[in-house]
Amino acid sequence: MLGLTTPAQLLELADRAEASGVFDSVWVGDSLFAKPRLDALTLLAAIAGRTRRLRLGPACLASFPLRNPLVFAYEWASLDRIAEGRTVLIVCAGGGSAGDWGAEARAVGVPVTERQRRLEEHVTILRRLWSEDRVTHRGQFFQFEDVTLEPKPLQQPCPIWLANNPWTIRPEPARIERALRRVARFADGWQTHSLRPEVFAEYWDTIRRYAREEGRDPDRLGNCYYHNINVNEDREAAISETKRFLDLYYSIDYTRARIEAWSALGSPEECVESLRRFRGTGMERITLRLSAWDQVGQLERVIREVLPYVNR
Repeated sequence: MLGLTTPAQLLELADRAEASGVFDSVWVGDSLFAKPRLDALTLLAAIAGRTRRLRLGPACLASFPLRNPLVFAYEWASLDRIAEGRTVLIVCAGGGSAGDWGAEARAVGVPVTERQRRLEEHVTILRRLWSEDRVTHRGQFFQFEDVTLEPKPLQQPCPIWLANNPWTIRPEPARIERALRRVARFADGWQTHSLRPEVFAEYWDTIRRYAREEGRDPDRLGNCYYHNINVNEDREAAISETKRFLDLYYSIDYTRARIEAWSALGSPEECVESLRRFRGTGMERITLRLSAWDQVGQLERVIREVLPYVNR
């Protein structure tokens, strides 16, 4: 988010992440008007032009239900070509408690109550335009005839993952079940956050079971855990800085319990042990946001003092 960092610093962080050899992906945030930040596709294209190995994607594309899916299909296909097939599109319905999502939705004429249905229709449109020619679509929100998209993404199929975490807002069992079934029904992968290791393992097993019920191969699904990190020998200072960082980023007054559930905090040894708790849960990847003002210094500490020891 601009104000916490600059465009040049964001690109420098991506350069350092690739050069380190310990990261396999870089992720960017997204919204249209809810927060002051760079457009996700533009930033990803800039990173794609500077990197050769890292996977690239949004975490998550909260504006997805607000964008025109035909235009977006063309934009993302172009990005995947520029990145030489290194993209992972992670979409979500957005409209949560962080930022002025209501104003954003009103500005483009999309009621918040339509976000989830639009997301699913947009995914259907993207998948067809990316794999078929002369596509005709008759949906609730979009209708078109005989459309062929060129170029198509380099990846075939081009992955579309779903991000959700209803337990952070209203953790009713029915809402959680719908969220997990939605991943199993139409996504290629799942991104989430703020879960204890044993709960992540339970939900991932549930998604895999639901996928089998849908006639899909659960082994073809991926996952990614979105987490924060602040390395500081003074754990209280790490907690305090992370709270100030996330409160500003999301315009929310987070509780200490939420900060601790969503972050690896403290000395390098404490951060290593915190990340090690997720081993054996089925988690494939942890995405780390540096919840500190000194982004470059924090990244260097994570590279040197934390990540080399997590899997030892």
